[in-house]
Amino acid sequence: MQRIAIIGGTGLTRLSGPEVIQEHWLETPLGKPSGAIQEGRWEGCEVLFLARHGHPHAVPPHRVNYRANLLALKELGADAILAVNAVGGIHPLMGAGALVVPDQIVDLTHGRDNTFFDGDYLPLDHIDFTEPFDAGLRQQLLKAGRDCGFAVHDRAVVAVTQGPRLETAAEINYLERIGCDLVGMTSMPEAALARELGIPYASLALVVNPAAGRSDSLITMDDIRAVLDQGMDKVRDMLARVLVNRSN
Repeated sequence: MQRIAIIGGTGLTRLSGPEVIQEHWLETPLGKPSGAIQEGRWEGCEVLFLARHGHPHAVPPHRVNYRANLLALKELGADAILAVNAVGGIHPLMGAGALVVPDQIVDLTHGRDNTFFDGDYLPLDHIDFTEPFDAGLRQQLLKAGRDCGFAVHDRAVVAVTQGPRLETAAEINYLERIGCDLVGMTSMPEAALARELGIPYASLALVVNPAAGRSDSLITMDDIRAVLDQGMDKVRDMLARVLVNRSN
């Protein structure tokens, strides 16, 4: 039986639904993951769950040990990874509360341990990253959205910034000019590391705020939390539907 991993982002540090069998506290050759990995069963599938920022939410995006997270999931037998990401909306049709399955990435992070092929842990090698998200998993997410009756955007370019601060209006204007629809902080190096390990990976993004300069008001954490509270219920429904479809 395939084992699917779910990486929860901001607003999803615990996953309600799965029957948890045990928790794994692992130490990898590249350090500790963000927290315990829950192993369980959900909708007839074996599931692993890891909170990217820990539980409680405490690890900032630039300090997440992405390599340890991915190594730990691989060690526990993950055959595929569904990542949940809270993002800002740049494209006018992707406002707060929108669900998006992105298809492309622009990486603007710096200083992160972003590869296993660093000449120390593994010898130098290269991956093809033309299509950063797995096509099959993307289609499973999109089908799950249709099955749930949700409007889900089927394409988007997500810019990944360093964080933890939000962006300036000028930065968002620049990102729009180069073709970005969303802005987040955690899709990289996570997606690339999954590709290096040969694990199919896709993202389900929830837009939690208009990006800087895209609304008349300041972005507040209270507003973001309100969208997270409502939107994460839909995210859970979509994840459950993916698992139902995979088990049938």
